[in-house]
Amino acid sequence: MELQSLPGDFLPIIFQMLVAMGFVVTTMFVTHKIGPKRVTKDKLTPFESGIEVVGNARTPMSIKYFLVAILFVLFDVEVIFMYPWAVNFRDLGREGLIEMFIFMATLLAGFIYILKKGALNWD
Repeated sequence: MELQSLPGDFLPIIFQMLVAMGFVVTTMFVTHKIGPKRVTKDKLTPFESGIEVVGNARTPMSIKYFLVAILFVLFDVEVIFMYPWAVNFRDLGREGLIEMFIFMATLLAGFIYILKKGALNWD
């Protein structure tokens, strides 16, 4: 005997979503209308971690900073793929081990390429 979902089964979920969205919209509208509106010089100045803004934000920076940041994110995300593998290590068996070695070899090849290109050298 198969269980079938009828459109009426989803009505409570749809109703809950509508109530939640209505609450958010109503709350934002009401707080915007009844909240204080004091525009001061301090409120209009940019805030950067408590440091007073000096100069132009468009000053040229070394591309090395961004390259290192992107490489960090890239390798960090690749390391995240190792956690599910470690949790399911026994279930994956020999095939999982071989696939992880291939993955690690690819990761190591990319890292060696980055080192050879000198992407991490700060001159």
